[in-house]
Amino acid sequence: MSSMTAGFSRSTDASIFKTTPHIRIYKDDEISSSLINYTSAAKQLAIIVNPKVTPQSDKIINPDQLVSLLKRQPQVVVVSPQVTVSVFYNNGQSLITGIASGVNIEDADKMFSIQPTVVEGSMTDLNTIPNGILLGSGIAAKMNVSTGDNITLTSSRNVVKVMKVTGIFQTKNSGVDKTKSYIDIGAARQLLKESPTYVSDINVDVTDFNSAPLYAARFSRLTGYRAEDWQSANQTLVAGSAMREIVITGISLSILIVAGFGIYNILNMTITQKINDIAILKAMGFQGRDVIRIFVLQAFTIGMIGLLLGCLLSWLFVWELSKTYIGGDIGYFPIGFEPAVYLRSVMLGMGITLLAGLIPALKAANVDPVSIFRK
Repeated sequence: MSSMTAGFSRSTDASIFKTTPHIRIYKDDEISSSLINYTSAAKQLAIIVNPKVTPQSDKIINPDQLVSLLKRQPQVVVVSPQVTVSVFYNNGQSLITGIASGVNIEDADKMFSIQPTVVEGSMTDLNTIPNGILLGSGIAAKMNVSTGDNITLTSSRNVVKVMKVTGIFQTKNSGVDKTKSYIDIGAARQLLKESPTYVSDINVDVTDFNSAPLYAARFSRLTGYRAEDWQSANQTLVAGSAMREIVITGISLSILIVAGFGIYNILNMTITQKINDIAILKAMGFQGRDVIRIFVLQAFTIGMIGLLLGCLLSWLFVWELSKTYIGGDIGYFPIGFEPAVYLRSVMLGMGITLLAGLIPALKAANVDPVSIFRK
């Protein structure tokens, strides 16, 4: 079960990071405020405020300097500027809404691992073909296009541009494959009628993605823009993963505790049946610690046998499940052999086993041989 938890978490993270950076830096919307500041001198002044989003450009100022600054920060792996464009994909009678991400394809590939998902054409052709586009497989299937075909993109600014399909990628996430495409960042700026320096987002990957919230707060202070970490952007998935881990951990602990009670009952019954033998041993000079050692060793032996059989069966179970194909964006069942998980489980199991053996052993160590012989 612990291997399942680790596998599910790894699969969820991999699915998220196919399209989401560890940290996204962008210009956040601003809420309008009153033009009159309320002061104590104007106690009778009534101010009616109707907060609305202030219409402003989402352009990041001096993006090249910010990208250079972020690349110099410790623990930063990749920095990729991006221009996001809402578009209509057109081909004959086909009309599909989606998102075109204008990127430097090499940086985007380092961040999102695009190359392994390319099933047709070439990703690097975006560098040599100014109007090239890398389409999601869902869009390509709906529009019945392949590498080398032309399609028309219409942006939210009503700019129409003919693009040539240089490749098709498939992430196996239908929500992404049916809406997303990659184009050169220069072409994205043209679709929005923006200047050659326009950037709407700066994506950042760090060495430890679990520490992304800490880095996001620091980068926000450093750049003066909103920095959103991947956990904040995917709160539902993160919460679901945490809940699943709690449930599976609770079930695993319950199984270990039940097994501990089983060992306790075995030793308790053994002590009850062997009470006369214990009394004879103590009368012959055995100390209480000697009796404790005998029964703790018995508990240890039972526990070791159970752990060895459990590890063997779980390894076979994991091996068989790892070959089971589920489909979708998951592929094969997300489970694998986790040495750290096995080691932690063995240590916890032995701890419960020794505790379950120690309690009845202490009872046996306190046996009074005189009272037993009188009976």
